[in-house]
Amino acid sequence: MTESASGGSGKEPGDRGRTSIADGVVEKIAGLAAREVVGVHAMGSGSGLSRTFGAVRDRVPGGHKAGVSRGVKAEVGETQTALDLEIVVDYGVSIRAVARAVRENVISAVERMTGLEVVEVNIAVSDVKLPDEPDEEPESRLQ
Repeated sequence: MTESASGGSGKEPGDRGRTSIADGVVEKIAGLAAREVVGVHAMGSGSGLSRTFGAVRDRVPGGHKAGVSRGVKAEVGETQTALDLEIVVDYGVSIRAVARAVRENVISAVERMTGLEVVEVNIAVSDVKLPDEPDEEPESRLQ
């Protein structure tokens, strides 16, 4: 039996053990990457009322999901991940160009940070934010 000087296994120290990445981690990375793209107004449902409730829920401690992952669903395997994103775009932008830029930015960020292969990024555009529409950010009732 032969043992290496680094211990009994012959593996490098960084290769001993397993790393698992939760769906929520990938969802946060993807959500932040999608928001960086010019033309993305918001993530999640397009109805103003839904966005309002979502914004309130995100401010409440213990709310359903953190704001950064709203509108993102990830399915993570051992070496691959697939993502579904729901976005609201600004009026006047090319939806096709914004979707392409979101897809590229999300894939780049997720693969760079996690080492997972992104096999697909599906994007649903649920609404267009018109210039004269007020932002649906409610005042926080919490102190």
